[in-house]
Order: sequence, then C-alpha cells, then structure tokens
Amino acid sequence: MDINIQNKKIELIQWLSTLNDESIIEKIMKLRENEKVDWWEEISKEEKKSIENGLKDAASGNMDSHSNVRKLYDKWL
Repeated sequence: MDINIQNKKIELIQWLSTLNDESIIEKIMKLRENEKVDWWEEISKEEKKSIENGLKDAASGNMDSHSNVRKLYDKWL
C-alpha cells in the first residue's frame, strides 16, 4: 500500500482521537455507513447461482457430512 495513504490514515486517526465535536463525528459515521458495500452486489452471477444452489441443497437435506468432505478435499486443506 502507498506510504502516502498510510500517512494520511494515521493523520486522520490522530485527529479523530482528539475530536470532541459530536456533529463532525456523526457526519463521519454517516459517511462510513454510506461507503459500505454489500458483498452480494460485488460477486458474479455464477457465484450467486452457486450459493443459491448450495442453499437449496442444504434446505432439502442434500449434503455430505463434514468428515466425507474432508476426505475428498484433504489434499487441498
């Protein structure tokens, strides 16, 4: 990460730690809330479909046990 960005973040943290103006703190909190991105909106259609299929499988009881899955994927874990 860019050192200049790191320095700016440290400067903001220091400034924020001394801030007593509640209205500014509230504005910062609103800004932070507006910047949050829902991860669901960031993933591809294929990823969404895969998750939805997994949820359907789980709801219908179509699942393998944890131990069976570990046996299948042990070499990658």
